[in-house]
Amino acid sequence: MKVLHVLPSLSYKLGGPTQVALNIIRTLREVGIDAEIATTNDDEAELLDVPIGQRVNYEGVPVWFFSRLARFKAFIPSIGLTQWMASHLRQYDIVHNHYLFCYAPTVGARLAQYYQIPYVSSTIGQLTPWALQQSRLKKQIYGRYIERSTLNRAAAIHCTTPAEAEDAQRFGISAPALVLPLGVNPTVAIASAAAKLRDRYDLPSDCAIVLFLSRLHEKKRPDFLLRAFARLDPKFHGYHLILAGSGDADYCHYLKTLTSTLDITDSVTFTGFVSGSNKDLLLQGSNLFALPSYSENFGIAVAEALAAGLPVVITPDVQIAPDISAAQAGLVVSDDLEAWRNALSRLLCSSNLRNQLGHNGQQLAATKYSWPKIAQNLSQSYDEILTGQPLSFAYRS
Repeated sequence: MKVLHVLPSLSYKLGGPTQVALNIIRTLREVGIDAEIATTNDDEAELLDVPIGQRVNYEGVPVWFFSRLARFKAFIPSIGLTQWMASHLRQYDIVHNHYLFCYAPTVGARLAQYYQIPYVSSTIGQLTPWALQQSRLKKQIYGRYIERSTLNRAAAIHCTTPAEAEDAQRFGISAPALVLPLGVNPTVAIASAAAKLRDRYDLPSDCAIVLFLSRLHEKKRPDFLLRAFARLDPKFHGYHLILAGSGDADYCHYLKTLTSTLDITDSVTFTGFVSGSNKDLLLQGSNLFALPSYSENFGIAVAEALAAGLPVVITPDVQIAPDISAAQAGLVVSDDLEAWRNALSRLLCSSNLRNQLGHNGQQLAATKYSWPKIAQNLSQSYDEILTGQPLSFAYRS
């Protein structure tokens, strides 16, 4: 079976979706699926330094890169990608599109329709009520004339949670929804991670660290976390907040100004974008993970924290919140500053509670968010689509 995954960008600056796509392809190939990616050389304000118009090995994954024509947020049109798909799409058995409301997956779906190739669309949280309110008029027009019909003609849409499938139904999608979570890779254990992390950022050896690891974006609400953290009186208690991630320059400046206004500059560290062993050190050396997001269809950073044994504090709008509550792997806290202050304080004051929740989170990640298991299930779903069988992992309301 040969499968082409189509994305507008593989920039790590876009956060979890890039990491997810690369991991999906790696694990699909490990279970015998000949999977590749077609995308652009987009890297937000810059361009990836990659060969154009040829199949290359990119971080262990076969990828076809094409020059972007322009960048209109995530729309990112590409003439080269269009021409290549028009000539080569018939070589694939299934097309799997990622993202909505943008050029590459729309063209991929339309060409798949033309060549009568079944396609799957991953909605990646872009149909949540919050997401649909962003650039609302554009999405209303695009949804009415393009996206809704594109999704309804898919062989299946891929959702990571039942809540995401329900969002798709509310958007008017009748195509079958595959509910398959995303996965996380186990981190390589770092000896004395806590001590090494504090040494790296010149922090006291006994300070407790709250970790925010995600894009610095208004959707993720690092500003809300700063305000909740300030209520803890971090100077008195010796608490420290690490904000790990990159974002728009103006928004990052706003966050740093807010940190100064709240008088917690000495208790907050901005690391910028982190990956690899640097990210592993943050996950293994911190005391808890916090993400007060407005909207997350899955929240890959949350799952990574669980796999590392970190207790998590999240909002109900992170759609794996029911899993976390059921597994007692963290605290799901309403959208209220005082409630968040209490939740952070409760975990920071109790190492026993942190250890219990962290252990439960590792068990949850190992059993439910395993990439090999997810790849097997996705491979089975592809086979069922091609042979016309009922979908084993279809959402049933």
